[in-house]
Amino acid sequence: MTQVAPLAAKDRGKLSKMVTTLFDHWQLPNKDQLSLLGAAPENRALLTRYRAGEPIANDRDKLERVGLLLGIHKSLRLLFPQNRDLAYRWMTTPNRAFDNATPTQVIDRQGMIGLYMVRTYLDHHRGK
Repeated sequence: MTQVAPLAAKDRGKLSKMVTTLFDHWQLPNKDQLSLLGAAPENRALLTRYRAGEPIANDRDKLERVGLLLGIHKSLRLLFPQNRDLAYRWMTTPNRAFDNATPTQVIDRQGMIGLYMVRTYLDHHRGK
């Protein structure tokens, strides 16, 4: 595990609650939530612990993933300010830019690279 500059457990606990709330808004099944976090599909207890506020590990990969997911959410809210349903549904909607895969599928298949692909795509469209 690569350690990063210490982030207080309290702050990492807030991040865990924020990301699980985001998953609820996106209406993702547990397996997709775990995939987005880079966790094993059978580790459903992790989601329960995060919902309860257990701090995300002070690990670069985990914190970077959460940061990218929250950034994706922010971009979606800025792109669709009048349509919250579309902003929440976008991650599970097939997209021509991703060969008709959903952004969630892209991330599942590509891992961290997929997270960056989705985030970059949204940032590009937000900049137009």
